[in-house]
Amino acid sequence: MAPDSEEICLHVCVTCREAGGPDDKALRPGALLHKALTEALARPDAPKVRIEAVECLSVCKRPCTVAVSGPGRWTYVYGDLSSETSVEAILDGLRRYAATSDGLVPWRERPVEFRKGVVARIPPLKTNSAA
Repeated sequence: MAPDSEEICLHVCVTCREAGGPDDKALRPGALLHKALTEALARPDAPKVRIEAVECLSVCKRPCTVAVSGPGRWTYVYGDLSSETSVEAILDGLRRYAATSDGLVPWRERPVEFRKGVVARIPPLKTNSAA
């Protein structure tokens, strides 16, 4: 059984910007992507995930960047996204991620933006159980 999809978190780098982009954080592409995703996730048909703004995901050469994570799931980091063209693809990717029990969406089933933009895949944290 898949974990509760509301436990899934979408981290959005709000400091992402293109070389020579604006210093005003509110106008940076990462902040604009966060705003667009926040609005999209408020729609009734949107996947139920928590969205969090983060100051930096350290993928500065591939803005805009997001990370998708959840308890017991693989975490993915994606770059090269846009507030103007990637929002629906991100929502599609989140729906597919939420439908899994471990976060592993087959490569061919991922939105093109996720196939091309993947930066990292991080295994779930394993907890030690005392015997």
